[in-house]
Amino acid sequence: MGIKNLFSVISEEAPDAVKTGEIKNHFGRKVAIDASMSIYSFLIAVRSDGQQLMNETGETTSHLMGMFYRTLRMVDNGIKPLYVFDGAPPKLKSGELAKRFARRGEATEAHEEAKETGTAEDVEKFSRRTVRVTREHNAECKKLLSLMGIPYIDAPTEAEAQCAVLARAGKVYAAASEDMDTLCFETPILLRHLTFSEQRKEPIQEIHLSRALEGLGMDRKQFIDLCILLGCDYLEPIPKVGPNTALKLIREHGTLEKVVDFIQNDPKKKYVIPDDWPYQDARELFLNPDVRDSDHPDCDFKWEAPNIEGLIQYLVTEKGFNEDRVRSGAARLQKNLKTAQQSRLEGFFKPVARTDAEKANLKRKHDEKIQEQKKRKKDEAKAKKEAKARPRGAG
Repeated sequence: MGIKNLFSVISEEAPDAVKTGEIKNHFGRKVAIDASMSIYSFLIAVRSDGQQLMNETGETTSHLMGMFYRTLRMVDNGIKPLYVFDGAPPKLKSGELAKRFARRGEATEAHEEAKETGTAEDVEKFSRRTVRVTREHNAECKKLLSLMGIPYIDAPTEAEAQCAVLARAGKVYAAASEDMDTLCFETPILLRHLTFSEQRKEPIQEIHLSRALEGLGMDRKQFIDLCILLGCDYLEPIPKVGPNTALKLIREHGTLEKVVDFIQNDPKKKYVIPDDWPYQDARELFLNPDVRDSDHPDCDFKWEAPNIEGLIQYLVTEKGFNEDRVRSGAARLQKNLKTAQQSRLEGFFKPVARTDAEKANLKRKHDEKIQEQKKRKKDEAKAKKEAKARPRGAG
C-alpha cells in the first residue's frame, strides 16, 4: 500500500522535489528495484480478457512476461537493473497483512459472484483484488533473472528498505518502487513507474528526499511521523485525519507524541486514536529497519551475459513463449548490457555544494511559489463560493 496521499502532499508542498521525464533520461544508471511490488503489478497489468496470462497447461505466466519484457525495456534504455526481493515481513506488518488477507478472501467470493451475475467491469475489479505474489512467483522470477544475467538479492525483511541502503551508499543511483514508503527508509532518490509498460505512456517520476524535506520544512523524523499519520503499512490511520489535517498536526505539534497528547486531551474529542496504535514501533521500523549493510557479501552484484539457450528452454519449451520473440529479446540483452557499461558523466564529477546565499535564494523562491499556490487555491475557492451564492439566471 505504501503511504496514502504522500505523493500529492509532496507535489503541492515541495514541487521542486518531483521531476518527471522519459525512461531514456536514466541511461547508464544502476537502479535497485523492489521486485515484489513489480511482480504484483505485472500480475495485475499483464492480462488478456481480464484474466492473467496462462500457457497451454494452465500455469500463470503474467509475472514472467512482465519481468522479461519490462526488464528488457529498461536495458534497451541503458539502465542496469538490480532486483531486491522481500524477506519475512516485520511483526508489526502482520496485522495489516492479516486484514489484507481477509479482504482478499471477501474479494475472491465477490469475484465468483460477479462471474455469475456481474458485468465485465465487476469481474475485472474483483479479480485484481484477489491477486497476491506467491513464493512460486518469486522463485520463477529469480530463475528467469539468473538466465537473463540480471542480478537480484534477497532482503532480510522489506525490499524497499534494502533498496534505500544501496542508494544511500551510491551502489545504485536510486531505489525504484511504486511504494512511497521507500522515502521513509531514506532513499535519496525514488523512481516510480520504471517497470510500467511503454503503452501506458506514464512519465518516470523522480522524487528527491532532501528537496521534499526542505519544501515541507521538516527533518526526517517529522517526515516519518507525517507518513504514519497519513496511513502506512504498519498501522491503521486515525479516522477523519486526512492529508491536510496530518500536515497541520505535525507542523503545529512537531512530534507524534505531542499530536497524540493533543488528540487525547482535546475537549472537543474531534479525533479518536485506535485502541492498538503502536506508532513508536512503526517509527522504529522506518528509522532502524532490518537490512544488510551495503558492503555485506550478500549485497554484491554484477550483470552477466544472458544464457540464451537456457532462456529458450525455460520460456519457450517449459512456459510456452514465442521462440522468435525470446531469441530477439535475448540478443538485445546481450548487446545492451555491454553498451550499458558506459558510465554517465555525472559519475566522474562531484556535485558542487550550494552556498548559503544560493540556499537562501532557493528557499525564498520556493516559499514564494507555495504562497502563490495557496493564494490561487484561495481565489478559486472564493470564486466557486460566489458562483454558488449567485441567484440562478444572474449574469
